[in-house]
Amino acid sequence: MKVCIHRGSRQIGGSCIEIAHDGARIALDFGLPLEGDPADKALLPPIRLDGLEAIAISHPHLDHYGLLHHLRQDVPVAMGQAARRIVRAAAPFTGQALPRLEGFTLAHRTPLDIGPFRITPYLMDHSAYDAYALQVEAGGKTLFYSGDLRGHGRKGGLFEQIVSAPPAGIDVLLMEGSSLSRLEDDDVFPSEAELEEAFVRQFRATAGLSMVLTSAQNIDRVVSLYRACKRSGRTLIIDLYAAAILEATGNGNIPQSDWPGIALFVPESQRTQIRKNEWFELLRRHAKRRVFPEQLRALASTSTVLFRPLMMADLERADALQDAGFIYSQWQGYLERGAYATTQAWLARHRISMHHIHTSGHASPRDLRRFAEALAPGALVPIHSFAPDKYAGLFANVVQHPDGEWWEV
Repeated sequence: MKVCIHRGSRQIGGSCIEIAHDGARIALDFGLPLEGDPADKALLPPIRLDGLEAIAISHPHLDHYGLLHHLRQDVPVAMGQAARRIVRAAAPFTGQALPRLEGFTLAHRTPLDIGPFRITPYLMDHSAYDAYALQVEAGGKTLFYSGDLRGHGRKGGLFEQIVSAPPAGIDVLLMEGSSLSRLEDDDVFPSEAELEEAFVRQFRATAGLSMVLTSAQNIDRVVSLYRACKRSGRTLIIDLYAAAILEATGNGNIPQSDWPGIALFVPESQRTQIRKNEWFELLRRHAKRRVFPEQLRALASTSTVLFRPLMMADLERADALQDAGFIYSQWQGYLERGAYATTQAWLARHRISMHHIHTSGHASPRDLRRFAEALAPGALVPIHSFAPDKYAGLFANVVQHPDGEWWEV
């Protein structure tokens, strides 16, 4: 079995790995670099698509699937069924090109045979829903690709399961190390349970509307918000995009638009989309607990909005910002890069302070060590990290392979 990391050996985002054996080839992930333009064909990894057996997508984050729309129509895609639904549900709202997603379905610990390759997915704890690590076997050799993982989310039990009963005989572990450039070796990230407590405290301390800026696709975070709202006597207000994403999970244990304690608000820009695209059935499915602009002011003191910048004008017109509070619950780097400069200026104009309550979607160095020690690979290869040179000081059997180099397992 031969392997080539086309992108990811010294960076976070844009991940793509090619594996070849006995004349057959597959790829793991087909990601968009973090600041890349999805339309830029120059970002495509140098994979010969003709004859490619499949591309397996570890999880539905753009830095792992965001170039799929450039694929030939005859290349099968393997991914989780819920992940496939989430990508399809998000695309009409975000304007992302909808890739061809037909192909194979990844399911937890269910082996999938594609040509000479046996792929066994392991459902992992991550900020993306339906995220998998991928074990690939061929020619008597075993490669394990961590994908993105953590142990401090609401699915942390999955991390503990694989650490306590790991797959045996791993020849090569390709392991992400996103946190190695962000945390000291012994630091840890707060858990989602700790975030829930922080949300409760902040909601109770806010006299008016609470607004939380986070991704609706971060399902763990939405669950934390819903639980915190219940505990603090607030209704969680979501938009139609969030309602569609939550529905796409297909999980009856995940908060949905018709649950008690949740309300739907459709901002003006989404109302325009509904009329233009005739999304009337989508709206009908989620309108059971709909609230309207003229109700927002009265509801403010007992509500939390899953905030999106497109709501700013609606909240202003509704005069719903008296004594409001704002929580930023995403990666700090987006603020530093100016991605939310307009939102920050809007908050300043209304004299609303920003509080930071967030945790990473990636494992701390401490959990990465536990993971690597449990799997005990013959070789550990850095991927998805800005700090690959730190691996040798933290893990055993580290072997670095640069982008574009073919090597044998």
